[in-house]
Amino acid sequence: MTAPLNPAPAPARPVLRRSGTDRMAGGVCGGLAEYSGIDAVLWRVGFVCFAFVGGSAVLLYLLLWVLLPPAPSAADEPVSAAERLARRINGAVSGSRQRPAA
Repeated sequence: MTAPLNPAPAPARPVLRRSGTDRMAGGVCGGLAEYSGIDAVLWRVGFVCFAFVGGSAVLLYLLLWVLLPPAPSAADEPVSAAERLARRINGAVSGSRQRPAA
């Protein structure tokens, strides 16, 4: 039996970014869930477990909150002060010159 000549291409993976809809704090676990296909609840449980074990998960979550780009948001959606700060730092680190949402 031979392989088909034109195999179907692999489905495109979503971009790794913070979630705009599935968020408890910063949308990190929701974004990781969308990217990996693993439920966001499992990501959250993992972060909580590692936070109790050694505390490194808190630092990792904060780093991901700052380093992962945010999901596009609606123009009329309010943005918290912490989110504005995270977007400003992300823009400085990634070199983008986008204005932070007001």
